[in-house]
Amino acid sequence: MPDTDIHHLKGKEILPYLTELAHLRMTVFKEYPYLYEGDLAYEEKYLQTYADCNESIMVLAINAKQIIGASTAIPLTFETEEVKQPFQDQKMDIEEVFYFGESILLPKYRGHGIYRHFFLERESAAKTYGSTIAAFCAVERPSDDPRKPINYQPLDPVWRHFGYSKHPQLRAYFEWKETGESNPSKKPLVFWLKTLER
Repeated sequence: MPDTDIHHLKGKEILPYLTELAHLRMTVFKEYPYLYEGDLAYEEKYLQTYADCNESIMVLAINAKQIIGASTAIPLTFETEEVKQPFQDQKMDIEEVFYFGESILLPKYRGHGIYRHFFLERESAAKTYGSTIAAFCAVERPSDDPRKPINYQPLDPVWRHFGYSKHPQLRAYFEWKETGESNPSKKPLVFWLKTLER
């Protein structure tokens, strides 16, 4: 999209952007299928994981001096136990995996090629680090979920286009409070993987 700049940050370089990024995550993940109510303190703590790792990356999309999108990635060995556990359960070498945290983009900027930049930048970082597998996870919702918007389009075809495949045996359970819940509950997420060529 015209006037949108892509910036590549590593480790502590993301610190000045933590609060703005936390708000962006809460805005985008409030949409279906995550329906995330948002918790600023949790978000800032989560993003601190990336700031504390020198090998993490964050790709920012900036338009008119506003962050309109962001994407993160980090070697799996630096991630939380709940992210690493599914790979360990399947006897996979977590040192070979680069974990893609999220790609978030405000609605009006979607469909203009920014998402492609997010994948290319993260895969490049993974290869530079020496990883052979790129992985991310996505929440699973029932196909007949009544909360699903009429015009909702799942991203599965997009992810397959970029070379990723779903691995149902790799499943994690993350807890958050969603719209309509009085308390947080665990939600199932399934991993998508891609073998990286060196």
